[in-house]
Amino acid sequence: MNNIKLRLIVMNFLQFFIWGSWLITIGAYWFQTKHWSGTEFGAIFSTMGIASLFMPSIAGIIADRWVNAEKLYGIFQICGAIVLFTIPLINDPLTMFWVMLLNMMFYMPTISLSIAVAYSALKRADKDVVTYYPPIRVWGTIGFIVALWVVSLLQIETTSQQFYVASAASLLLGLYAFTLPKCPPLLQSREKKSLVDALGLNSFALFKSRKMAVFFLFAMLLGAALQLTNAYGDTFLHDFKNIPEYKDLLAVKYPAIIMSISQVSETLFILAIPFFLKRFGIKKVMLISMFAWFLRFGLFAYGNPGDGLWMIILSCIVYGMAFDFFNISGSLFVESQSDPSIRASAQGLFMMMTNGVGAVLGSSISGIVIDSFFTNADKSKDWHGIWISFSFYALVVVILFMILFKHKHVPALIKKQLHAEPKLIIEEK
Repeated sequence: MNNIKLRLIVMNFLQFFIWGSWLITIGAYWFQTKHWSGTEFGAIFSTMGIASLFMPSIAGIIADRWVNAEKLYGIFQICGAIVLFTIPLINDPLTMFWVMLLNMMFYMPTISLSIAVAYSALKRADKDVVTYYPPIRVWGTIGFIVALWVVSLLQIETTSQQFYVASAASLLLGLYAFTLPKCPPLLQSREKKSLVDALGLNSFALFKSRKMAVFFLFAMLLGAALQLTNAYGDTFLHDFKNIPEYKDLLAVKYPAIIMSISQVSETLFILAIPFFLKRFGIKKVMLISMFAWFLRFGLFAYGNPGDGLWMIILSCIVYGMAFDFFNISGSLFVESQSDPSIRASAQGLFMMMTNGVGAVLGSSISGIVIDSFFTNADKSKDWHGIWISFSFYALVVVILFMILFKHKHVPALIKKQLHAEPKLIIEEK
């Protein structure tokens, strides 16, 4: 078991090191170096959402039916490394959009595939996923933090060199993936199937359940919130350099390090997930996450790098709860509600709703709204108004989820569902 745990830890570390190398700092590169517009930036950030609309589902279908998940995972990472290496050569936003979209088409499905590989390995080792997965997944957050610090300390936050760092890590992980525990397809069929079955779209049957349909709807709304903080958090701090009283402060010189407090917070809240999920259930855990998003944005609205630095730091601490209690608990809940034969497809569906539909809406609409209502004539931004509007959005989501999502928490049942060992399903004629 220790060998499997170590291998999964390395996978998670590199998985999120790649993302951490550019996700938070691309805004500074976009606005501070390239001086491209917010609407164009919204389009760039929407590429991960557009790719997540179909790629995680397609990858999940392939992994459930034809190709080992860990091999498909490795192929995507190697392809992503090649694309990331070309990004510094781009000098116009339109080309950047298409190249970033291609990059996201390779990267986004690897998130759900990594989850599928981890869940499969743990279940085959007869381990409780709720107990064993979070301490493994926490190393992904540590990888994200390390990447942020590397990029910040090398002072390449506003340069294209951050993409070379991501490319190298992606290539390393792609090669390493072929050594991961085997995760073979669980659904093989010799029987003539309907088009839905043939295409592996069985996971969409989860929408037949009102509870799951509502859950996926709110996963989409929270996915939008996640894109807001990813897209604008770092550049929000960078903008304080234009104010003389703040320009020489630590938070303005090294904003990525300040933002990495969010990921440090993640490491603590990930470890708390087993306790909260087993004791309170998915509805209360998701409500806590949603309220944390409300606080995250509200604290940013009133914070600054000077005497308001404590609010920015507190916002970063709250982020750990906002992200983990939604993203990781959500994937565990989807796992508990899905048949093992559609594990990868179900995780791909969750990814599609959060980082797909939610990300597209969050990135596109926020870019337009910020340009239309919160950008001054001199191109400076009304950050207070931006964060207040985001905070109000999160509060509305909290209230609606409390009313609409119906779920009875049964601790023994969810433990049994998540502890079930997967079996190869072969349907005979």
